[in-house]
Amino acid sequence: QVQLVESGGGSVQAEGSLRLSCAISRYTGSFYCMGWFRQEPGKEREVVGVVDSYGITRYADSVKGRFTISQDNAKKALYLQMDSLKAEDTAKYYCAVRTSYGEPRTCWESSGYNSWGQGTQVTVSS
Repeated sequence: QVQLVESGGGSVQAEGSLRLSCAISRYTGSFYCMGWFRQEPGKEREVVGVVDSYGITRYADSVKGRFTISQDNAKKALYLQMDSLKAEDTAKYYCAVRTSYGEPRTCWESSGYNSWGQGTQVTVSS
């Protein structure tokens, strides 16, 4: 069972930056999708950005140009660099991976991910 552990969350003022990390362990196979998601209390979880097996990244319109996903070469860590943060970015952020086969276009669908971290809270004050 893949283990994912997020870190790097915290409180920051608007226009500030944070870098989230997701340490990945207990798995040596391939990932078809890797992604970052976020959820506010009482709201549905939403996709922030994903990277498919070809290394292609996609971002939600709300974060495009401000957030950047990266990963280390061994795929043992996934990162989310968040710049120009806004109050509406406040949420709990989760990393997730998909180890079962799926077309790259399905990486946008959170239902396809089979391993999730516990989440890290990001709070942006205006």
